[in-house]
Amino acid sequence: MAIVRPFKAIRPVRDKAPFVASRSYEEYSADELRSVMRYNPFSFLHIINPGYKFNKSIRGSERFKLVRNRYLEFLENNIFIKDESTCFYLYQIGKENFKSLGLFCATSVVDYQKGIIKKHEDTILKREKLFADYLETVGFNAEPVLMTYPDNETISSILKKEMQQLPEYDFTTTDKISHRLWKIDDRNTIETLQGIFSEMDSLYIADGHHRIASSALFAKRKKAKNEAHTGKEAYNFFMSYLIPESEIKIYEFNRMVKDLNGLSKKEFLIQLDEHFRIEEHKDNLYRPSKKHHFSMYLEGVFYSLYLRKRLYQFTDALNRLDTQILYKTILEPILGIQDLRNDKRIAYGYGKYNLIKMKDSIDRGDFAVGFSLLPITFQEIKDIADAGLVMPPKSTYIEPKLRSGLTIYEL
Repeated sequence: MAIVRPFKAIRPVRDKAPFVASRSYEEYSADELRSVMRYNPFSFLHIINPGYKFNKSIRGSERFKLVRNRYLEFLENNIFIKDESTCFYLYQIGKENFKSLGLFCATSVVDYQKGIIKKHEDTILKREKLFADYLETVGFNAEPVLMTYPDNETISSILKKEMQQLPEYDFTTTDKISHRLWKIDDRNTIETLQGIFSEMDSLYIADGHHRIASSALFAKRKKAKNEAHTGKEAYNFFMSYLIPESEIKIYEFNRMVKDLNGLSKKEFLIQLDEHFRIEEHKDNLYRPSKKHHFSMYLEGVFYSLYLRKRLYQFTDALNRLDTQILYKTILEPILGIQDLRNDKRIAYGYGKYNLIKMKDSIDRGDFAVGFSLLPITFQEIKDIADAGLVMPPKSTYIEPKLRSGLTIYEL
């Protein structure tokens, strides 16, 4: 059974919400970041980048303490308010023809430890510890874990009914993404939703593996210090955004490698021929059309690579993934890429125009060869998670990408 809890959110006052909400810090260019910090005093970026106030780059525990100070200043200056009763927060985020409707809520560390909340990626212990230190100092969680649940007609009808009410927030950001948020504070509605989720066997992490692992580590530390631990304390939970499986969008990550590992073009193609049937498409932009089928760009020419399935063993859910097939047949044995996460010879790209960007970067000589794949399906993610396996790094780019600062969970 999956445990979900309402909580008392710290959130922006209504007229400040469009200015507070921020994208992930890493998504801003240096110029854009400077502009936001200079001209928008309400941006959540002022909290997570407190060194700006002192015109200094600050890291580690000193930064964490200043994050806490900026957060308290937002509360003292009435930019943030705290709801008086526990609520679920219904949030719709949308752009063009893609919208997601889900719930901000508190989900259980114990569910994660028991495997009710399922993962499909590995985490790095150093990053877990760093973010657990961060949580311990700042005392809040402002970035929800994105998780999915099976589509449910009863939940859908309840949420659609709640959408008939006047939203707390309704605005569009400059990147043309719309944001609408409603409070669900009716006790009967909350208990009904909790009852439905309690009947679900599993929830699946879509994005935020390090955030949830760090929350679990933070909870473990708190339990060790609290002899009167009951399991109901706020630190036993973390903030999540739950959406139905049908309202998630998955993009592929293309792979680009800087060299051919000492091989000539002819030698490289001969080695590829062992596992793939190769067809040339000249300089026409070519995308893969089905699973186990790849697009390759090399020295001004696009190729299609069709996997010779008789020579490849589909032993489990991991070995059926295109990202794993590419790694086991080309990247590791031919191009010598052992560490997909840290090897400086490989880079990744995603997005609507990424095939063109990949071609341009190879034509400029930044890389020698590039590979394009079909996006992984959500069923493949579930199969990996159910089997207790993990995907290769950069297997999926998942939307929606959530804003920071719209709802904050105090620990």
